[in-house]
Amino acid sequence: MNVNVPTPRPSTVHSQRAAALFRAPRAIIGMVHVLALPGSPRASLTIDAIARRAVEESRALVDAGFDALILENMHDVPYLNRNVGPETVACMTTVAREVRSAVSVALGLQILAGANHEALAVALAANLDFIRAEGFVFASVADEGLMPTASAGPLLRYRRTIGAERVAIIADIKKKHSSHAITSDVTIAENAAAAEFFGADAIVMTGPATGQPTALGDIDAARRGCGLPIVVGSGATAGSVSTLLSRADAVIVGSDLKRDGVWSNELDPERVRAFVAAAKPKR
Repeated sequence: MNVNVPTPRPSTVHSQRAAALFRAPRAIIGMVHVLALPGSPRASLTIDAIARRAVEESRALVDAGFDALILENMHDVPYLNRNVGPETVACMTTVAREVRSAVSVALGLQILAGANHEALAVALAANLDFIRAEGFVFASVADEGLMPTASAGPLLRYRRTIGAERVAIIADIKKKHSSHAITSDVTIAENAAAAEFFGADAIVMTGPATGQPTALGDIDAARRGCGLPIVVGSGATAGSVSTLLSRADAVIVGSDLKRDGVWSNELDPERVRAFVAAAKPKR
């Protein structure tokens, strides 16, 4: 017998929690792909030049109407598995502090790949609002290699130790660029429930890779599994953002804002304006 299961929608409680995190109940969060940092294979610029570019992009996104921003060392490919060097921490702190001085919106940080402790330390030093954490619960095989240990336990203890409780943690589940065969018997709903139980402040759902759409059914499954805000973390476009914001509490976008929709290109002002305009009816 076929049973129609109602699509779960964001509630007032979800909206309130999202607003506390991102300063808007249906937030659009602009991804700032920080240029390749010193020490990474593609590095070519000074840290001052990298920081200036990040500030320019951040101001452009805020001026266009984005509610929040997140910084990420996306150009540092290939990424290190969990343990990045002190140069990355120092450079990301410099960039984050410059951006924090330039914009007043909610500001977050991710350090690839899965360098959650380092991201938390940078967030504290730069007065950021949240970090995006990979591998918060359960193990996976990422393209950087095996991530065998969930970081929730050590990370939340580290947060307490350094006095960074004000920094929220938004946690990827079934993260992109990864195989989840070793946890194939754990559903998305169960994964989301575990992240909530282990202290995440929000859940991030993605497609299989950067720029790939997030399945609506995955958003719904995460919603059924937990009471946390749900953030879409990949594949959002001007054409899909309205639909996504009818199911999710926030949307992170990077690739769609770039020239030709390619993440590594520069911001395209027309695409930025189009995305903000498309999101407006749901905000």
